Amino acid sequence: QVQLVESGGGLVQAGGSLRLSCAASARTASRYAVAWFRQAPGNEREFVAAISWSGGRTHYADSVKGRFTISRDNAKNTVYVQMNSLTPEDTAVYYCAARYSSDSYYLTSDYYDYRYWGQGTQVTVSS
Repeated sequence: QVQLVESGGGLVQAGGSLRLSCAASARTASRYAVAWFRQAPGNEREFVAAISWSGGRTHYADSVKGRFTISRDNAKNTVYVQMNSLTPEDTAVYYCAARYSSDSYYLTSDYYDYRYWGQGTQVTVSS
């Protein structure tokens, strides 16, 4: 069982930056691929970024490519997403999700592939 806790959300002006953190509880959390998803009011939850448990492979949604950077520190069981050049369209609740993988380079952008989810953290970007 893995528990995920997101933090770092808040209110920021357009063009600003935030760094979200996803802390995992399990001692073996380092062998989990992790992804960030987001959901704006009235919209479906959408993929943002993912990282393999080795950190050697990452993948981004086109909408955030070049602005967001996902990374992880397995010693701290924490995954981060650095979000730069934020726009009001980035306003959403951001969730991290994890799934176990024996493949150190595995990742997926499919919502249904992730077993464990955090409670979410609100990001609001004002214009």
